[in-house]
Amino acid sequence: MELWPGVWPVLLLLFLLLLFLLPTLWFCSPSAKYFFKMAFYNVWILFLAVLAIPVCAVRGRNVENMKILRLMLLHIKYLYGIRVEVRGAHHFPPSQPYVVVSNHQSSLDLLGMMEVLPGRCVPIAKRELLWAGSAGLACWLAGVIFIDRKRTGDAISVMSEVAQTLLTQDVRVWVFPEGTRNHNGSMLPFKRGAFHLAVQAQVPIVPIVMSSYQDFYCKKERRFTSGRCQVRVLPPVPTEGLTPDDVPALADRVRHSMLTVFREISTDGRGGGDCLKKPGGVGDARL
Repeated sequence: MELWPGVWPVLLLLFLLLLFLLPTLWFCSPSAKYFFKMAFYNVWILFLAVLAIPVCAVRGRNVENMKILRLMLLHIKYLYGIRVEVRGAHHFPPSQPYVVVSNHQSSLDLLGMMEVLPGRCVPIAKRELLWAGSAGLACWLAGVIFIDRKRTGDAISVMSEVAQTLLTQDVRVWVFPEGTRNHNGSMLPFKRGAFHLAVQAQVPIVPIVMSSYQDFYCKKERRFTSGRCQVRVLPPVPTEGLTPDDVPALADRVRHSMLTVFREISTDGRGGGDCLKKPGGVGDARL
């Protein structure tokens, strides 16, 4: 259908206004810059997933495809001017299955995860991610393990299967035991599923702490600039000989050690701010 001739000047005017408005918002409005950056972050990941899918599909669903996703995502930190420093990588056990537990702040955790992700390691993610378009399919092809957190029985069943997979296929899993993102510069009480998994499989727990993003990112303030993030790999925590009765104390002990390191590497002489509040206490948390 041919547009009415009088429409073209209006469309041209709108286009010119848009060209003027976007740079103005970018330089004059930190909130607009925040939303632009987050929108691009998510769209870019979906686009990269589209590129990864045909490459991963050659193997089918395989944990080795996680190497492809990692390779394609590593550059994102440079786009945002974020310097990721990794310390303690020598603590990863060299040749055995284990369970990684890490604090969870935002979708930006992906940057730190890809920087330090060990071989044959896949995340355990909420089932909703499976339906996140190209990203969901790419994650499925990479062997990401999906659980329905709303159905505790199914989640426990999946964890039992994962325990067998750890031992028979030499796989490592990455779990965010807080269960949800935490933007308050603290560390939420840990759910115990990851610790039950490690005890059931009798494999070590490797804690990983990512420093607070308050130096460059704050959702409450709509602030997203360049900055530095430190990723600290802590010594493995053995579980040999432990039973399900030992899980609550194990979870609390690991959380305490991670919280201590989180406070240490998150202040680093820069102080706090609205996005770095005093962490809360340990509460009762279950799968």
